[in-house]
Amino acid sequence: MRIPGLIDPHVHMREPGGEHKEDWDTGTRAALAGGVTMLLAMPNTRPSVTDRETLRSALAAAASKAHCDYAQNLGAGSGNLMDAASLAPYTGALKMYLDQTFGTLKLDNMYDWMRHARNWPAGSPLCVHAEGPSLATAILLAQVYNRPVHLCHISLRSEIELIRAAKERGIPVTCEVTPHHLFLSTADIPSIGLGRSEVRPRLSSPNDVQAMWDNLDVIDCFATDHAPHTLAEKNGENPPPGFPGLESALPLYLTAVSQGRLTMDDVITRCVTNPRRIFHLPEQPETYVEIDPAETWTFSAANTFTRCGWTPYEGYRMTGRVTSVTLRGRVVYKDGKILSTPGTGRNIRPALPE
Repeated sequence: MRIPGLIDPHVHMREPGGEHKEDWDTGTRAALAGGVTMLLAMPNTRPSVTDRETLRSALAAAASKAHCDYAQNLGAGSGNLMDAASLAPYTGALKMYLDQTFGTLKLDNMYDWMRHARNWPAGSPLCVHAEGPSLATAILLAQVYNRPVHLCHISLRSEIELIRAAKERGIPVTCEVTPHHLFLSTADIPSIGLGRSEVRPRLSSPNDVQAMWDNLDVIDCFATDHAPHTLAEKNGENPPPGFPGLESALPLYLTAVSQGRLTMDDVITRCVTNPRRIFHLPEQPETYVEIDPAETWTFSAANTFTRCGWTPYEGYRMTGRVTSVTLRGRVVYKDGKILSTPGTGRNIRPALPE
């Protein structure tokens, strides 16, 4: 069965500053293995991508290593309020962190939230990490400044119900949910392990997970929030938040299709059609993924390309598997092997001027 190449609008490459966890080479290999042919990379690296110099550095690394197409997001900070807007054409989106996660980009000043929402061009995507009360503020920003705002990794019943109410009133917000907030809950923490279960937003209750499924029509995108950390880090005294997800997401969706919980149209709408519309992404000619929707197999980190070396889905029985990926007419993944070379992927935004 042939489906379009997937788009993942929320991926952490960890380069620069965290290459022992992931870099543009290993991360985009993982993307292809998961049927993802285009991704948007988050800016909370070390250093964070917040200005022309750091954006140029990130794009240079991607250009030399990426196996799939990409764009690099810019981080909103208190010191780049005016410069950020000038870089909008060359980035995937602006990312505002209103709550704490991995990295140093949390914005503590509400005035900074307001100025970024006002200054960032309305025609360029604006993404927000907001949880609970701060999510309500993000929705208010969309309404006050009459600009689209994309809400990342929704995880709570209260959040999805508030987003539904906002959409019904015509407020220009869209949202995404991650596989781990669809397929995992607090009930899975004992089997995954306490430290390994650290993620932001945290795993939610089974009732919250059910609310995601009950409100699927409100959810615009599925996004992995692929956030790799090594097993040693996750097992340490202060485990950083995040899960690898690029290679397990499509098999999870296909398993849900086999169970009647999703349709293939549901998957393609949220993994291709809507991300392309929300983030103004180009078509990828002669690009598609071949899947075997009936193959039953066991997911294991031993057979993944991500550098972090573990998965919260170890031992999961999956139904549906990626067999090959074709990018612009060239087979780049087939039967568990990457056939592309580093640098095959293209920047889908205009080149950053010298």
